Amino acid sequence: MAKGLLIDMDGVIYGGDTMIVGADSFINKLLKENIPFMFMTNNSQRTRLDAVRKLSKMGITVTEQHIYTSAMATGKFLASQIPKGTAYVLGEGGLLSSLHENGISLVNSDPDFVVLGEGRNFTLEMVQKAVDMILAGAKFVITNRDPSPKKNGWDNLGIAATSAMIEEATGIKAFVVGKPSPVMMRYARKALGLETAETTIIGDTMDTDIRGGVQMGYKTILVLSGVTKKEDLARFAFKPDLVMDSVKNIQLPLQWW
Repeated sequence: MAKGLLIDMDGVIYGGDTMIVGADSFINKLLKENIPFMFMTNNSQRTRLDAVRKLSKMGITVTEQHIYTSAMATGKFLASQIPKGTAYVLGEGGLLSSLHENGISLVNSDPDFVVLGEGRNFTLEMVQKAVDMILAGAKFVITNRDPSPKKNGWDNLGIAATSAMIEEATGIKAFVVGKPSPVMMRYARKALGLETAETTIIGDTMDTDIRGGVQMGYKTILVLSGVTKKEDLARFAFKPDLVMDSVKNIQLPLQWW
């Protein structure tokens, strides 16, 4: 039976533009031993190629087939709901590409969906237009509900902030595609060609990676190199199967393989 890994990126492999020590060795071991793995990221701005290039600059060489993004999951989800549907999009790059690849047309009036992803180029006027479309019947979908970083120097608002503005204005809650939603967790696992019992997720965030893995029945590994700290674990009603300081401390094969 195959065994494989879904691996978060920011906080697990790198922090910002700096690789976490030992991440390259861990990925090289996976490649050398032909262990199936896929990077799974909630970031919907980057294309798969963007992610590959960022990793390459850090000395980690993978292919686009090793990348799965919330943008990819969103495009697939919309196409499953309304094939060849239409969308008004507040988002950039990877999200726009994914919708196009899945046969979703981008429109400026009467869309089937209003889709919100990360971005810095949409205006309050565009947000107000999205509100009107949702009130007129368009379905509101967001690529993830990641929070803002709440620190100086952030690149853009987290989708939790921008979606809250639209939800308040419309009275309609968005459908969330990205982690910890089972939609993305299932799509990524199937893209890797694994069954539930064969899948382990590695992440640094209890609220997304580990929560999603627990809900899906995957094995879970929390690394303490990112958002979650050891003292945070007591706040949660669920727990990871394994807690490690970073990926460099993970011993392969895993104890449940």
